[in-house]
Amino acid sequence: MKHIFRAYDIRGIWGKDLDPSICLDIGRGLGSFLREDLNMNRIAIGYDVRTTSVAFHGNVISGLLSSGVDVLSVGRTGFGVAMYAGSDSGCDASCFITASHLEPEWNGLKTYFGDGVGFPEEHIMSIRDRVLEKRFIDVDWTEMGKYSEKDYLNDYVNMWTEEYKDLFKGDMYRVGVDCGGGAMTLSAPHVLRSVGAELELVNGEMDPFFSGRPSEPKPKNLSELRDRVVDRKLDFGVAFDGDGDRAVVVDDQGEFLSTDRLGIIIASSLIKRDGGGVVLANVESSMAMEDVLVPMGARVKRIKVGHTFLTLEAKIEDAVFGVERSGHLIVPEHVLFDDAIVAPLEVMRILSLEKRSLSEISIEVPQYHSDSIAFKCGDDIKFSIVEELQKELTATHENVNTMDGVRVDMDEGWVLIRCSNTSPVIRMTVEARDDVSMKRIIDDFSKILRSSISSTE
Repeated sequence: MKHIFRAYDIRGIWGKDLDPSICLDIGRGLGSFLREDLNMNRIAIGYDVRTTSVAFHGNVISGLLSSGVDVLSVGRTGFGVAMYAGSDSGCDASCFITASHLEPEWNGLKTYFGDGVGFPEEHIMSIRDRVLEKRFIDVDWTEMGKYSEKDYLNDYVNMWTEEYKDLFKGDMYRVGVDCGGGAMTLSAPHVLRSVGAELELVNGEMDPFFSGRPSEPKPKNLSELRDRVVDRKLDFGVAFDGDGDRAVVVDDQGEFLSTDRLGIIIASSLIKRDGGGVVLANVESSMAMEDVLVPMGARVKRIKVGHTFLTLEAKIEDAVFGVERSGHLIVPEHVLFDDAIVAPLEVMRILSLEKRSLSEISIEVPQYHSDSIAFKCGDDIKFSIVEELQKELTATHENVNTMDGVRVDMDEGWVLIRCSNTSPVIRMTVEARDDVSMKRIIDDFSKILRSSISSTE
């Protein structure tokens, strides 16, 4: 069971890693941790569309209540609705039952503080230890947690309407929306229609088997959305992952925008409006972040990979924007948590401001050559290998960042070598300004990494 507790969430396959009794223990472990370690006693909870989510929800709630934690359930809904409920209701913490972009047999639990900052890895590991050791609080019947329910959809929609209603100046945008049959079917269309968008829905009905397309919104899975945007001459399209914390955008010409490119478009607009500010980008994000945003007055701060670091650093730094290359975006002036609904809302705001098409705006953002290569390496040695590479590359190169793996920046590009948190893999990500530099960086650092792996095995 230990392996289901990961750096950013709890996740496993139902019937293999998860069952009702394990979910009950997860609830008991979470409740006991909240009360004894964090001195917290009230949590909001919601769940996605998966077939096992109702059972997961009920058993986690039983564990929380039996620990003396009060529970506010918002039921089956989108990720953003559950997070907003926790913040709006003043709960100490929020959680959402989901396996995000994974296949339908998976499920899991994501945990956040009430303000939207994700639980750090050490908190999840503390919950793990309580579950494995059966170290729970069991309160008397007179001290059981209180249970309440509320449908937060209208409050959530009204919040986003208030935030954006004056930013579109009456402009009407035609948007293709692919919810993938996931949790965003329950919330995204309501928000976008409330701010005046005209929608063309793709996979807009709840589908716990993700039969229309996989819940991972990779461009190769989104041909129907792209075709709809082009054929119907829509302003743009957006696709969400299974729970609704990541989005992929396609422009009016059918071109998918990388998260880096979309992030630069949004950040540029916010920096221009504010005259500066802090922009967060993880160590995997493009060097175009600095190339474009720093001359505009931004301070680009590199952070570790993971939505937890994105939300935490946004709070600490009072950032105007944050982006993860994997697709997470945050605009903290609205909410701290990574609600993917902000992507289409920001695109519409920018289109209204610029009076140009998204394809015309995006073509101005530089896009460099990039690649990511996975090197198989045992879980028992991969971290020690990267630690040795940190020392070796720091001694041989000038601009080295060891915050999350090891990143080496050069005039012509950069390379990042870091361990996968979920697989026996060391991943090497490379970006360069031209093909020749790209090939050289890949060749040079592949040799170094392969040599380190072979000498350790």
